[in-house]
Amino acid sequence: MDVALLFPGQGSQTVGMGRDVYGASPAARRLFDEADRVLGFGLSRLCFDGPEEVLTRTENAQPAIFVTSLAYLAAAGETGIVRIPDGVRFMAGHSLGEYTALVAAGALDFDAGLRLVRERGRLMQAASGAIPSGMAAVLGLDEEAVAGICAEAGVEIANYNGPGQIIISGPKAALERAAEIARQRGARRVIPLNVSGAFHSRVMAPAAEGLRPLVDAAGFRPARVPVVANVTARPIITPEEIRAELREQILCPVRWHQSMEYIIGQGVRRFIEVGPGKVLTGLLRRIDPGVEAVAIDSLAALGQLVS
Repeated sequence: MDVALLFPGQGSQTVGMGRDVYGASPAARRLFDEADRVLGFGLSRLCFDGPEEVLTRTENAQPAIFVTSLAYLAAAGETGIVRIPDGVRFMAGHSLGEYTALVAAGALDFDAGLRLVRERGRLMQAASGAIPSGMAAVLGLDEEAVAGICAEAGVEIANYNGPGQIIISGPKAALERAAEIARQRGARRVIPLNVSGAFHSRVMAPAAEGLRPLVDAAGFRPARVPVVANVTARPIITPEEIRAELREQILCPVRWHQSMEYIIGQGVRRFIEVGPGKVLTGLLRRIDPGVEAVAIDSLAALGQLVS
């Protein structure tokens, strides 16, 4: 059966992530040790032991999730649960997770991807510090209604996550105004997100400018498995397509709902989320309750799939 692999984005980090697989999988251990060497500090210890307030900083959270996700994928490869490209029809990653997907698909080396992700996180943290801003989940309104509210309040749609769940992003005062309007117009809930700034909005323009030359200089190869892009919800394979995607991704909304519908429309019925948390499998079940969606977010979860 064809499978799609999904990789989570920022917000899925938790202290202790990856510790179990580091102790059990030689392939996973090699990735964590290599990450410590490349970055020049103990990212592995930060993942395993915290402190939480340091781990959740954007410049740390992004490489931490990236490495942990690839470590679980490496462990899954050792067991034979996942063999790339055999049986893997598509990959997709939510925001940061798109970089993880590109490394998993063979389009970018691990070391180069890790450096890009670390710099992406640093640039996003800096842009967030320059303008007080944030994000919020709007539940229970359709896309047209949320788009109208964003235009009125001066914020932007950041993520189309699934039916009735859209994330908005922008400066703090405008975001509060948008939340107030959304409640007045029937939103079931408006939930502020615990992030450092307005990701996937104009607030990230300085980060996009800083990241662009690094993306252009990165040594991309054709992906062995198509990666369904956040910006277009369509597959990308060539280095030119990948660079065009990553230049825009940090500013544009993540079309996750549309990406999942595209993959399902190609006949894929089995999805495996690889990395900390189970957010993407939860979203997928809302998009199509009929698909099979499992998560490899721990050694125990991997063991259940093996058995």
